Parts: sequence; structure tokens; C-alpha cells
Amino acid sequence: MSKKDHVLEIDKRPDSLPQNSRREFFKKTAIYSASAISAASILAPITLKADEPEIMDLAEWGTKLGDRVDKYTYGVPSLYEHNNIRRVNDLLSSGDRYATVSMSPLHQQEGIITPNGLFFSRSHGGTAQIDPNKWRLMIHGLVEKPLVLTLQQLKRYPSESRIHFIECPANGSTGWRGPQFNNLQFVKGMMSCAEWTGVRLKTILDDLGLKPNAQWMLAEGSDNSEMARSIPVEKVLDDAMLVWGQNGEPLRPEQGYPVRLLLPGWEGNLNVKWIKRLEFAEKPWHSKEETSKYTMLQPSGKAIEFFWPMEVNSVITSPCPEVPWTDLKVGDWVEISGIAWSGRGTIKTVDISLDGGNNWTQASIKGLVLPKCWTRFSYIIKWDGKKKVLLSRAIDDSGHIQPTIDQLIKNVGVEGIYHRNPIIGWEVTKKGEVNNVHVRS
Repeated sequence: MSKKDHVLEIDKRPDSLPQNSRREFFKKTAIYSASAISAASILAPITLKADEPEIMDLAEWGTKLGDRVDKYTYGVPSLYEHNNIRRVNDLLSSGDRYATVSMSPLHQQEGIITPNGLFFSRSHGGTAQIDPNKWRLMIHGLVEKPLVLTLQQLKRYPSESRIHFIECPANGSTGWRGPQFNNLQFVKGMMSCAEWTGVRLKTILDDLGLKPNAQWMLAEGSDNSEMARSIPVEKVLDDAMLVWGQNGEPLRPEQGYPVRLLLPGWEGNLNVKWIKRLEFAEKPWHSKEETSKYTMLQPSGKAIEFFWPMEVNSVITSPCPEVPWTDLKVGDWVEISGIAWSGRGTIKTVDISLDGGNNWTQASIKGLVLPKCWTRFSYIIKWDGKKKVLLSRAIDDSGHIQPTIDQLIKNVGVEGIYHRNPIIGWEVTKKGEVNNVHVRS
């Protein structure tokens, strides 16, 4: 084929050619397409076959009209994404589906924003369905001008949008004593990340006037459990928000519609949903959720009562038990990727180990790097068909380093289930299967 002939061939429109001509066209151009892709890609090689039905034949969906534009007044996922859902397990429920947690499918998520329909959900008395026209927020106690706000009045304050994760302090507790679930979703699915829209609490308090002796705030929800937590004023005045928007739309009911409290980086239980009351006082309230629950048990048998920020953490999301490497061939390039986060600040670096922690190398940080937010990391290797034990270790800008399992046990023992942030291990077999393993050293 001459250069001139080649130019003529690639200028033709295959859709307008007879079937035989289309077949010849793809046969002649496949070699050029394959070489171009190989030069542009550093990952698994791609092989094109000119006679594949998916290439040669018109796709069924392209021969008829699709759904009407107005079929769904609120968009829905593709029917082929039916496995991309939150999941609940009986072991994590109190005998019902009211006081439980619904896990987010981390292995299916892209980027750092969790879709609202996949955002993990934790309830203590079911999901409250609140009429926004009847919702009220009372702010009282040690403030100069106590008041009650409607939703419309709250939204009159200057708003802002910020991206932060929320994590249940029990995230990772499902396998604390040993591997219990062989999947990522139930190992680390008690967390998600979103863009939140609302008003800074400091903005409201600047308007109302906070009395000098106000040291604590009680945040109380209006759901069946009436969740209540004591929060130090320092955090309230720092970055606490009352939010009504999530990823560009109103909060979902399971996320506290119409308004919830957001305390960036602090344990999820403090981010009270369906908020109804904020009271300011000199001392904490010692509510049920900060005495008998959500405390950090120590080796001595005593518990730390107020234990707020979520520690530096990371997890490899690909590969994982749900996303194995069973389709790889020896010599294929493949990406190891995951999420890192810290309630104390910004992720600085993430290290990767392929041999269970004997050797470490620094991964690449991908995309946005924001405080108290998910951060994506990546490391590319060539698959050699040999068994590996993959680990990730995050370091934040406050100097905290994600600990090993043994380091964490030495410091806090084995009885408490909250704030467990040890390095997580995935065993990759010679066949590319992935298993949840604990690496002890």
C-alpha cells in the first residue's frame, strides 16, 4: 500500500461503506490503530481484531430510538451497573435494619466524590422523613440573641461549598481481630466523600453573639434516636458547618435532610443528622453516645471519652477482592490505586509495598489534594505472575504516619473498636486472586 493509498483509505467513512468494504477497511487500518495505541499506552497491551462482531456489526442500540429524554424526571444509573450499590450485613445490625450501617462500594467509585445514592449511611433509629416546611432549628444557651430558624431563614446566611469526607469511627472494626470479610466494601465502606453546601457556624454565631463562658455546644438531632453530642467551641468556630446541600442537590433523607451538622475530619457520629437544636454551655453534657458509646477503650480498661479527629489512613481499592487481577497476563502493565485521608489535615505522601512491608516505594498523588478530604494515589507495575502482599501507608502534613497492626495494638490494645487505622493488606495470588490478610510484624 502506498502512502497515497493509505491516506485515501483512512479518509473514508466506514458507516457509509457496504459490508464487504467495511470489512476490508478495518483489516487494512487495524495494524495502524494497534501500533498507535501501543505507543500511547503504558498499561496492558490492547489487541484489535478486525472481524469481531462488536466492530463489524451495527450495535443493537444504534438501530432504534433510545429512551425518551423525559422518561426519568430524576436520572438513574445504567441497568448494567446493578452491582454498584450500598450493602448491609446482619453482623453489623442490631437485629433489624433501623440501627445499622449501609456500606459504600469503594471499589466501584471514581475520583474523590461519592455519588449521593452510594454515600454510606449510619442510623440509630431509622431514616427520618422530615417536612422541610415544618423543620426548625433552635440555637440557645450561652448566646446573646437566642433564636429559632426556619430552613428559608437559615439559607439567608452566606453559604459556601467545601469537599470533605465523613467516616464512621468504627470503620475498619469489622476485621480488627482478624480478617472477617474478604471484600473491600465491608472492610472500609463506612466512609464517603462529598461536596457540602451550607453556612459556617461561626457566621451565625458572629450574628448572635457567643458569651465568653461558652465552652461547649450540644448538637441534637430530631430523629427517633435524638442523637446528641458535645462539641468544643474551638471546633465550632474553626470549620463547623450547617449543611443543606450535597453534591449540588439537597441532602438525601439518610444524610440528614433537610439540614445536618458537618465537622470536617471528625468522627461521623459527631456530624449530627436531622439537626434540631444547638445549645451552648460551660461544660459537656456526657450524653449516651459519648459515654457508653463512641469512647476509646485503653489496655488499662479505662476509656478516652472525647476522641474526635479521624486518624491518617489509606486503602488500596484496586486491586482488592472485588477487583482482582485474574485477567492479567505476565508482562502486562497494571495500576495499583487507592484512597488516602486524614481528619487532621492534608495527605502529604503515600507509600506502597509489594512484599508485605519489607520494602516501600512512594506512590504518585493524583488529582486534587485537599484538607480533610479523600486523596487518590497510584503506582504502576509490570505483572510478573508472582504472589504479592500489597500494602499502603499514608503520611499527613501534621506528621502522623499510618501505623502497622502491631504498632496500633501496642498503643491502644485490642478491646476498642473505634479509630482503627492500621495498614491494610491484600494478598495477590499467582492467579491474580485477591484476599484480605493481616500482616503482623
